[in-house]
Amino acid sequence: MPGIDPSVISHSLSVDPMFKPVSQKRRSFNNERYEAIATEIDKLLKARFIRNLDYNEWLSNVVLVKKKDGRWRMCVDFTDLNKACPKDSFPLPRIDQLVDATSGHELLSFMDAYSGYNQIRMDENDEAKTAFNTDRGVYCYRVMPFGLKNAGATYQRLVNRIFANEIGRTMEVYVDDMLTKSMTAEEHVPNLRNTFMLLRQYQMRLNPMKCAFEVSSGKFLGFIVHQRGIEANLDKIRAVIDLQPPRKAKDIQKLNGMIVALSRFILKLTEVSPVLQSPKAQGGFLLDC
Repeated sequence: MPGIDPSVISHSLSVDPMFKPVSQKRRSFNNERYEAIATEIDKLLKARFIRNLDYNEWLSNVVLVKKKDGRWRMCVDFTDLNKACPKDSFPLPRIDQLVDATSGHELLSFMDAYSGYNQIRMDENDEAKTAFNTDRGVYCYRVMPFGLKNAGATYQRLVNRIFANEIGRTMEVYVDDMLTKSMTAEEHVPNLRNTFMLLRQYQMRLNPMKCAFEVSSGKFLGFIVHQRGIEANLDKIRAVIDLQPPRKAKDIQKLNGMIVALSRFILKLTEVSPVLQSPKAQGGFLLDC
């Protein structure tokens, strides 16, 4: 995968020199997880997303997370590195505005980039800072990995640059979620052609398994959008219905977040459930509600 030309954009860390490099103590795993790590390392090396590293100052551990299908997802614990990086305040679009701007169109095409973050190169001077430890040795990323602070801001900066003339007119883009829209069916093929020309120009690759072209409705940023308007995502409603009664502060915060995500579909939410909207509830102090 060629990826985005570094002359267009690359990801820099801008590590604060006041922070000393941290080398995390290596973690141990069972055989099943070591096998999962080895498989992922082979895949990343083949894709040239990572490289071997002989000398390093920063060193992070890998973390394995179970997927829904039972397989393991390998992540890297960049907690210490992220603490040393200042926040990139590049603004992300407002989700409610994007969703509102999408409804009412006759045809839509939903697109998702293939390993989107990995299509952006790391700044060469910062590659070694992404070093991570495994039983097979130390590696670092040549491309922007998940888990790095400000990675989302870098990606949004890229798509804003690529689709500058189309956003708000024929496209809406939120990080790696892209949508081409058309008020009439006749306009959709020309609009898609413009999108594909830009993708080809910048060598951005799509994931065909997560794309849907020329449809009348679909999921976008957690909502169902179509020509008639916007609907709540049934999966989010089902998640609230199936949620166990809250027993601790974190449970209340989780419930509050789920309700707020559906707030535009709940009439007079603050009147119906003022507890969920109170600062104390968000802070997790109302355990008896």
